[in-house]
Amino acid sequence: MKLLTLNCHSWKEEHQLDKIVHLAKTISGNSYDVIALQEVSQAIAEEYVDGKVKMNNYGYVLLQELKKLGNEEYSFVWDVTHYVNNGTYEEGIALLTKHPVLKQHSFYVSQSEDYAGNWKTRRTVGATILYEDKPYTFYSCHMGWWHDEEEPFKVQVDKLLKEMNWDEQFFLMGDFNNDAALKGEGYEYLLSHGLYDTYHLAKEKDEGTTVKGKIKGWNDNEHDLRIDLILSNKPLQTESSNVIFNNKNKMVVSDHFGVEVKVHL
Repeated sequence: MKLLTLNCHSWKEEHQLDKIVHLAKTISGNSYDVIALQEVSQAIAEEYVDGKVKMNNYGYVLLQELKKLGNEEYSFVWDVTHYVNNGTYEEGIALLTKHPVLKQHSFYVSQSEDYAGNWKTRRTVGATILYEDKPYTFYSCHMGWWHDEEEPFKVQVDKLLKEMNWDEQFFLMGDFNNDAALKGEGYEYLLSHGLYDTYHLAKEKDEGTTVKGKIKGWNDNEHDLRIDLILSNKPLQTESSNVIFNNKNKMVVSDHFGVEVKVHL
């Protein structure tokens, strides 16, 4: 099974449409089974096309580009997390998959549920899919920061993990906003709860860096960061873990690089 996670930084990128086309071509070419996307935004003023989804929803636009390539395999699950850009955009979180969706999941992990008034409001979106006649659940996550006094990461993780069915195979994919190199903080807190990082399970992997330099939320960053992760509740056989969209493995499409993983279920 091929997995991809990417914080899209949507509608904040120069040459945004060109980058969506590049992402669509990569998805179609690599034939990922499940794709977790964060910062999947849409303009509040746009018209609705399907449920909560509006015409310029980044995920919806991406699906249209895939269809232009003749690829109609994918469907997506999306929900809003909070307003951004002075209340002109709804930022959300999404999962794309080419397999049948048995059940959709959406729940708050932040203490705040004020998506219109508090940009730190966080939601996780998930999908239980049917893969080779068995159900597997995937969640797209965009978490807060370890030292945030208003919305501490630890509280969000505790809420997140209470929603999990530990008797079944699940994956947590996304931007966890905690550097894997830091001891005693969010990354170690995640692993202390019985989660496995596919990066460490992988037989083949690269340096793992998903953020270089200063970006929003990491304004003082001076180091390479590994904050975008694909975690499993079971120690699966993992063939590879590679950073993508970093100008070494495909063109940059966001202020984050993506992570692609091949696992055997």
